Amino acid sequence: MDKLIQLKRGKEESLRRFHPWVFSGAIQRESDDLNEGDVVRVLSADGDFLAVGHYQRGSITVRVLSFSDVPIDREFWLSRLRSAFTLRQTIGLADNERNNTYRLVHGEGDLLPGLVIDIYGQTAVMQAHSIGMHLQRREIADQLMQVLDGRVSHVYYKSETTLPFMEPENGFLVGGSRENVAVENGLKFRVDWLKGQKTGFFIDQRNNRQLLEHYARGRRVLNMFCYTGGFSVYALRGGAESVHSVDSSAKAIELTRQNVALNFGDDPRHEAFCDDAFKFLDNSQHPTPNPQHPSYDLIILDPPAFAKHRGALHNALKGYTRLNQKAFEKIEPGGVLFTFSCSQVVTKDNFRNAVFTAAALARRKVRILHQLHQPEDHPINIYHPEGEYLKGLVVYVE
Repeated sequence: MDKLIQLKRGKEESLRRFHPWVFSGAIQRESDDLNEGDVVRVLSADGDFLAVGHYQRGSITVRVLSFSDVPIDREFWLSRLRSAFTLRQTIGLADNERNNTYRLVHGEGDLLPGLVIDIYGQTAVMQAHSIGMHLQRREIADQLMQVLDGRVSHVYYKSETTLPFMEPENGFLVGGSRENVAVENGLKFRVDWLKGQKTGFFIDQRNNRQLLEHYARGRRVLNMFCYTGGFSVYALRGGAESVHSVDSSAKAIELTRQNVALNFGDDPRHEAFCDDAFKFLDNSQHPTPNPQHPSYDLIILDPPAFAKHRGALHNALKGYTRLNQKAFEKIEPGGVLFTFSCSQVVTKDNFRNAVFTAAALARRKVRILHQLHQPEDHPINIYHPEGEYLKGLVVYVE
């Protein structure tokens, strides 16, 4: 028997506009035997079919898989994964010798809410953000291998941090490999998909790292919140005079050093510091020539999300303002600042206002050179504007 959810009268409008979420407050009644992760059919108050999706208790109660009344079976997964792969072929990321690192499935952006799949060479790393996707992980892995047709040999499942209340075990669903070096735009990176953040690497900054390389020549670069050192490696290839990488995690600093060495050996232009970002900027607020307090004319601020939910928005914006103000106070005249927010609840206008406020407080003249966002393998479903999470500015500072 079908498992059903029926909406309150008037609450079907968002689904008729193809928004892929059903919120708990919209539900009138549901089947008695519903379990988390079940596939459910969503009906209007009049009993008309609206959508089929994964059920989960919480604010977002249903994540829509299809607005057509289709079975969620092998053919469904095969079709959606093929569509996602075709898109990556169209934009030139799949089957690219200089770049074997890309996102294959980006949740709602690929009409598969709750699922992320990143490709690192011969390994696909799968992450579930919903119980429904977790329960169907093996079926998805099987169809993934068919779609990629020999392009990957291993599928690693990593959802301990995204579904902590379920305590899923990370591990290989297909194959098993210790080879963890991936290639992005001709540069090599060690990807820690076992214990690293997200799936092990922040693929969403690929295009922005490449843009930074364009600005790096001859500049003294400071990469705050460096994590794996992605921006640092691109800056070195771009001809930076010096690059300082800063992160509060000793493990991140070690990974950054490994990635620099992987591409440039023991390059004297690079130094890494394990320190809190705010303390580091405070302690380096002095002009050169003091070698203990160097100056910078290219700074990258790529912090973790300051706001995970709307209740944290106010404090997050204060944090972005404070951080950017410190960077504006530190950067040399004629310098360039790359600054980012990956908080979904922080809008582009919110973030820009925080950066503008920081510039005013630091009394610096600032001009926008670029407005940045997530790359093309992190597509935004036009009916799901919440999917636009990464925003950034490149500004010239006088």
